[in-house]
Amino acid sequence: MSTLVLLFDLLGTFVFALSGGTLAVRHRLDFFGVLVLSCAAAVSGGIARDVLIGAQPPTALADWRYLATAMLAGVLTFYRHQSIEHMRNPVQVFDAAGLALFAVLGTGKALAFGLSPFAATLLGMITGIGGGIARDLLVARTPVVLQAELYAVAALVGGSVVATAHVAGLPQSPAMVIGALVCFGLRFMAIRHGWHLPAATPPDDQR
Repeated sequence: MSTLVLLFDLLGTFVFALSGGTLAVRHRLDFFGVLVLSCAAAVSGGIARDVLIGAQPPTALADWRYLATAMLAGVLTFYRHQSIEHMRNPVQVFDAAGLALFAVLGTGKALAFGLSPFAATLLGMITGIGGGIARDLLVARTPVVLQAELYAVAALVGGSVVATAHVAGLPQSPAMVIGALVCFGLRFMAIRHGWHLPAATPPDDQR
C-alpha cells in the first residue's frame, strides 16, 4: 500500500509539474525558468505543509525522487510543449486526481503530527493548492486556484472527510479513499459542467 501511495504521489507531482512547465513556456521563460516553475508547482504545497507541522526535512527535499520527477516533467514540457498542449483534457483529469491525493494525504499527515482536525483540513488544502499558488505568483498573475471551478473548495471538502473520520474514530485508510473520491468527483464535475462559486463583482467606477 505504501508503494502504491508513493506511485500516485509521484504521478501527482509529475502532473502538477507539467502545469508549471506549460505556464513557463507560455510566458517564454528559458530552460531554467521552466524547471523552476515545474518544481514550484509540484512540491511547494507539500513543503509548506511539512514546514508548518515541523516535519523536517520536508519530504520533497529529503526524497530525491520528487524533485527528479518534477524536473523530468519540466524537461518534457520544454521540448514537447505542443504535444502536452494537445493532451490538455487528460492532464486536467490527472491534475484532479493529484489534487485529491495531495489533499487527503496532507490532511492525514497533519493529523498524525497532532494538529486539530480543522487545522489539518486547512493544511490538506494547502498541500493540494500551494504549488499552483507559487507557480502563478512567480509569473505575477492572480492564482488560478482562487478562481477556477471548485479547485480549492474540492480540496477542502476532501480533506474534511478525513478529518471528520478522525474525530469519529473511524479507520483512516477508507476515509482517505472516500475523501479522495469526493474531491476528485467535485473537481471533475466542476471541469465538466463549469461549476464555480459566485465571483466578486466590484461596483462601477465612480467618476
